[in-house]
Amino acid sequence: MLKGSDPQALTRRFEADAVEALLAGYRPLPGTHDEMLDADGRPRPHWVPLLAALAEMGHEEVERRFRAADRHLHRSGVFYRVYDDPTGGERPWPLSHLPLVIDAEEWRGLARGLIQRAQMLEGVLADLYGAANLVASGGLPAAVVAGSPEFLRPLVGVDPHGGSFLKLYAADLGRGPDGRWWVLSDRTQSPSGAGYALENRLAMSRALPDLTRSLNVVRLAGFFHEMRASLTKLDRSGEGRVGLLTPGPLNETYFEHAYLSRYLGFVLVEGEDLTVRDNTVYVRTIAGLKRADVLLRRLDSNFADPLELNGRSRLGVPGLVQAVRAGGVAVVNALGSGVVEAPALLGFLPRIGRQVLGVEPMLPNIATWWCGQAAEREQVLASLDDLVLSSAFRRSLPGLMEDGPLIGADLEPAQRALLEATIRTRGVDIIGQEAVKLSTMPVWRDGRLEARPFILRIFLAATEEGWKVMPGGFCRVSDSLDARAVTMQDGGRSADVWVLGEGPVEQTSLLPAPGRVDVRRQTGPLPSRAADNFFWLGRYVERAEATARLTRTLVGRLSASQAGGGSTVHQLFSLLDSWGAVPTTQGGRPHPPRHVVAALTRRDLPGSLPHLMDAAQRTASVIRDRLAPDAWRTLADILVLMDEPLSSASAEPDAYERADRLLRALAAFSGLASENMNRLSGWRFLDLGRRIERGIATCRFAGLLGRGEASAGALDVLLELCDSQITYRSRYVMVESRAPVLDLVLLDPVNPRSLAFQIDRIMEHLDALPGHHGDEPPPPEERLAARLAAGMKAFEANEFDDERLRKIAAQLMELSNDIAERYFIHRLPVETPWEQLA
Repeated sequence: MLKGSDPQALTRRFEADAVEALLAGYRPLPGTHDEMLDADGRPRPHWVPLLAALAEMGHEEVERRFRAADRHLHRSGVFYRVYDDPTGGERPWPLSHLPLVIDAEEWRGLARGLIQRAQMLEGVLADLYGAANLVASGGLPAAVVAGSPEFLRPLVGVDPHGGSFLKLYAADLGRGPDGRWWVLSDRTQSPSGAGYALENRLAMSRALPDLTRSLNVVRLAGFFHEMRASLTKLDRSGEGRVGLLTPGPLNETYFEHAYLSRYLGFVLVEGEDLTVRDNTVYVRTIAGLKRADVLLRRLDSNFADPLELNGRSRLGVPGLVQAVRAGGVAVVNALGSGVVEAPALLGFLPRIGRQVLGVEPMLPNIATWWCGQAAEREQVLASLDDLVLSSAFRRSLPGLMEDGPLIGADLEPAQRALLEATIRTRGVDIIGQEAVKLSTMPVWRDGRLEARPFILRIFLAATEEGWKVMPGGFCRVSDSLDARAVTMQDGGRSADVWVLGEGPVEQTSLLPAPGRVDVRRQTGPLPSRAADNFFWLGRYVERAEATARLTRTLVGRLSASQAGGGSTVHQLFSLLDSWGAVPTTQGGRPHPPRHVVAALTRRDLPGSLPHLMDAAQRTASVIRDRLAPDAWRTLADILVLMDEPLSSASAEPDAYERADRLLRALAAFSGLASENMNRLSGWRFLDLGRRIERGIATCRFAGLLGRGEASAGALDVLLELCDSQITYRSRYVMVESRAPVLDLVLLDPVNPRSLAFQIDRIMEHLDALPGHHGDEPPPPEERLAARLAAGMKAFEANEFDDERLRKIAAQLMELSNDIAERYFIHRLPVETPWEQLA
């Protein structure tokens, strides 16, 4: 150190040099506002601490921390779905590792403007579904309202539960070249992204925990606490029953629906889970119908009720609109609130906003011209090269705007002519908007900082104390330098948003303090649909295992027979044929050996392994939030294995190896899915499905291979299919004999593969399920299971023939139907206490 030098000055100089090195090569886009650098290329003050910390860490440490954030998202199973993706559509959540940093003063201005805009849109909704003064006075053309598919006439005149249409609101913002924030679009239907914003924060908190504390980054939990309290208070029964209504697992943001329902303590439900009785909404659960007083919906309101709204909808609840009219349920946001999302409305909001609020709106929205008016139509036609053309009501325009907005300057001559003709003939369907030049923020790419455009979505919740703004948001960052729109569907990444506090941040958490957590051993209600899917997941996986075991056994014996001519081989082929795993032959001719490969490769055969595993994957996706992440990943690995090609030159050896690997993978899935689940109702239905399916398969195996004239070879195959060879060898030092073999695979109560073992477990599960009353006779499924158990004890092994085993298999199928009738189809009384749900 130089004599007389100031250590603090040297430290500052070192930090400045390190930051300068980090920023080397960072180039904001010409003519845009950059969030990190000012017009002179200097870092803005509120970004300096973050940049200094990254520079001090060094490249390797920064990369290590960002990988930790990615691992958190991967382990948490965070994904989003891309529509029309031939690979299945699920993508890992793409995190942009640098946050968007906003200082406290700027945030206060944004919050005030957004609260005012939420109040304005609430006023517009109240007028449109009430007095309609805005249309009557000429401030808003009637076609802008009536032309929207989200203006729901059945809801006109219906007062929203709780007094307001909007309980949640979000706005997409962009910053212009002059540094001003502009509203690009409003989200009043069912704003998405808050759950992803929370996951982004958790991932970044693990990557940069010291920075989030030292920079006083405001926490998000307080917002979610206020939001949950506001929704819970809408429950007039006082029991706080809130359901999150999702369109289902094929929705692009289904992960967020499942994640938020767990985080907020709500019940995740689909339309099939709900029913309306006497203007009240109930959840179908395995213990009866349970009242749902509040629904936080994540499906478009037009699909919410096929009786009064969209008759083609399979996502909604018949009778929901009438329940809303009668005040039997609170739906958040109110049905029909999406009408103010229409882009056509943006052209009128500045004027009608002044009429509703009595003051000038603080936050302007992007300049918009609706082509349903003559002057605006001509202005758009005259300025096509400078505008972005979009659907006026967020719906596809076939042949013109099927994939989103059009950039006027990029149009081909034929496309331009079609657009101009459409504007002149159907101008009500089209708007022109100013081409936004988005501001940029830094992203970390290949070990250095690069500038990329972004859009910021900010969320608000209505509470008893007024609108509360989430101190952060959902930031979508483009992968492209020329991005006039950013969407996760077309690529891009998501960044955390850090709002800096002016002092130490209160450590708010939605979770109770560790010393005040009440002990609970139940996880809440299990909807009938979830129970149904658990049951069938167990059946599909067990059926796939039986098919894989049968295929492996068959391939292993093909080489020992004469070109497939052995009787045992024919029996095994007949089993595969009976459940549709191999192609049917003409005239009952023997199956050629190559047909066995079809059981492992053909998706068009209903009993083949690819077909069964596809069904298992679809079923599991509905209850993905209830499965262990490792179990879900194992299922995904199985599907990848199914698609690996088999060598045509050595199909039989490859088929044996494929079947063997599948058996191990299926065993891993079953173990992870069941052993990592608490022994509550979901696990019981999963295991019930497995036990019924295994019992049916055992009956089929024993009926065909354990007949009175069965050879030692056939009995050995039976032991292999029932995975009981080792046990038999340890008990009997002899060749296979019919009586001991059948006793082991049918009657042995301690053999987990025996038929008796399956029936004993079935009885245990049925006895433990909810809905039992001691003073009532046993339900049909329990009586049938008891008859099965008694029948197993009434006969010796040698007395079981093919006919008796066929009857037992038929009774197991009947038992499956009885279980479905009681727990899935649902005809239970409403009076079953809510507390009995498990």
